[in-house]
Amino acid sequence: MNVFYYEVVSIDGDYANLRRTDEENDDLKLVARALLPPETAEGTRLKYEWMQYEIISG
Repeated sequence: MNVFYYEVVSIDGDYANLRRTDEENDDLKLVARALLPPETAEGTRLKYEWMQYEIISG
């Protein structure tokens, strides 16, 4: 299973915009906040592995 790293760029209501940090890509990924850890805020760094997000710094 692949591992991806993201940073939360912005939060808009029930959704968060994530940017990949492990590759050069300016596209944002829109993710429902219900899928993210409750402590997630703008600037939080996340690891996505095995269909789960985990906070690695924030």
